[in-house]
Amino acid sequence: MTGDLKLHEPYVGMKFESEEEAKEFYVEYSKILGFVVRMMQRRRSGIDGRSLARRLGCNKQGFSRTDPRSSCSSSREGCKATILVKMEKSGKWVVTRFVKEHNHSLLFIGSSSNSFADKDRKIKELAEEIECQDRLCDAYRDRLVSFIDNFEHYTGELSLKVRDIVENIKKLECQIQTRA
Repeated sequence: MTGDLKLHEPYVGMKFESEEEAKEFYVEYSKILGFVVRMMQRRRSGIDGRSLARRLGCNKQGFSRTDPRSSCSSSREGCKATILVKMEKSGKWVVTRFVKEHNHSLLFIGSSSNSFADKDRKIKELAEEIECQDRLCDAYRDRLVSFIDNFEHYTGELSLKVRDIVENIKKLECQIQTRA
């Protein structure tokens, strides 16, 4: 992509030399509009592992799967803003899908006093989201450790029961052979 990034809005059919160039373009575009980009899906070749497609979107895209018992709030609001780029046979990357509309207010970079306050608010919001996700991660880790402990305990009990059954079958076989 050549030219001044600030003059262009993504469009279906727009081409880039690489996946990285497409990503950089969308990140710059997001800064101008006032939203944060989240790297989403990437499709890779099953043969050689190279990227074939990449989806980028607004960080408020989708909804978080949070624990209902958690007091954490999520920054996700179901925003649909996204861009999908795919690699063509020529090796160039092309925009195949672009959704511009956001369902939330954007962080417009206007006067410096507003932009600093908005940036501070955004940083605080993202820090709270990270803290919330850390707590969820800790809770899921605790549950997983508990599950593994229980699994190991019951596996041990089960193996003792299987051993007893095998010994009882051997005893029964010996009794049958001595009767015959």
